[in-house]
Amino acid sequence: MKSKSVSVLKRQASDEGINWVTAAFMGLFHLGAVAALFFFTWKAFWIAILLWWLSASPGIGMGYHRLLTHRGYKTPKFVEYFLTLCATLSLEGGPIFWVGTHRIHHRYADKEGDPHSPLDGKLWAHMGWILLGKSLHHDTKELARYVPDLAKDKFHVWITKYHYVPLILLALALFACGGLPFLLWGIFFRTVLGLHATWLVNSATHSWGSRRFATHDRSTNSWWVALLTWGEGWHNNHHAQPASARHGFKWYEIDFNWYGIWMLKMLGLARQVHQSTSLPDASPNTN
Repeated sequence: MKSKSVSVLKRQASDEGINWVTAAFMGLFHLGAVAALFFFTWKAFWIAILLWWLSASPGIGMGYHRLLTHRGYKTPKFVEYFLTLCATLSLEGGPIFWVGTHRIHHRYADKEGDPHSPLDGKLWAHMGWILLGKSLHHDTKELARYVPDLAKDKFHVWITKYHYVPLILLALALFACGGLPFLLWGIFFRTVLGLHATWLVNSATHSWGSRRFATHDRSTNSWWVALLTWGEGWHNNHHAQPASARHGFKWYEIDFNWYGIWMLKMLGLARQVHQSTSLPDASPNTN
């Protein structure tokens, strides 16, 4: 049965036009990213790389996606909460919003009800669904239906409400330690880089690439998106086996997020780690 409520919310988002608050923040961050190029220092650059990895790999890939959304493995609560805090530094919202939206995507992937399918336009899939309207990604009641596990956790409810606080505190700390170069590179440049990398999973890996598995959607594997997202670009693999904590099924499919989960397991901080099982291959093709 299709999600009529999500479909209605998506139409309302388009009808409402641009969400100017979200658009203003996105515009500000993009301007800051451009300004960072005029304040380059090697220290600021390497801080940006470190924070990009911290927010995108332990945060989004290992935390929001493979742990909270798909429960591909289990960790002690202090590890789960640490990964969640890392994810909030990405400017991609709190866990209830992110996880709820992603679970809806998997339920209706590339069908009516998918929040960000390229079938509605590649620009829509990339960032239009964020910029247009506010009904879809800010409707707490609709999203909460898909995250009953998180809705019962006081920390996840709290950090969803105040997800911007860790990023503000980090910005103040960077400015105090290194002035404008640290601020522009450590906050604006690396955040914009991380946002577009994540959005490429929604747009590029549902448009171009190879398909190992005959899934009921348009998901593809993309090596270059995998590199930009620390392993999230093996998207056809992921849609074939959503609960697998490992997305790079072959030795040559580089998956840094899986390497991080494997390290947690070796340290005794991850258990019940799900891995892929054999599935029928699709006929080799590229889109």
